[in-house]
Amino acid sequence: MRANTSPTGLALLLIVVSLLISFTSITAAFVSHEPIWRHLIAAGCLMQFLGWMRHGARSRGGAR
Repeated sequence: MRANTSPTGLALLLIVVSLLISFTSITAAFVSHEPIWRHLIAAGCLMQFLGWMRHGARSRGGAR
């Protein structure tokens, strides 16, 4: 087991960018009430999920 379990590389990039997209979209959806922002919120959440999955697979070595 590794001592450092923080995401790095592409996983970290996906997580951080998706958080920025999600938070910005949530604020814009609250302010403008436009339905297009909901799609960006969902895309941001999906990107964050993929980032955490990539980080988890790298930490485990792909084993389940």
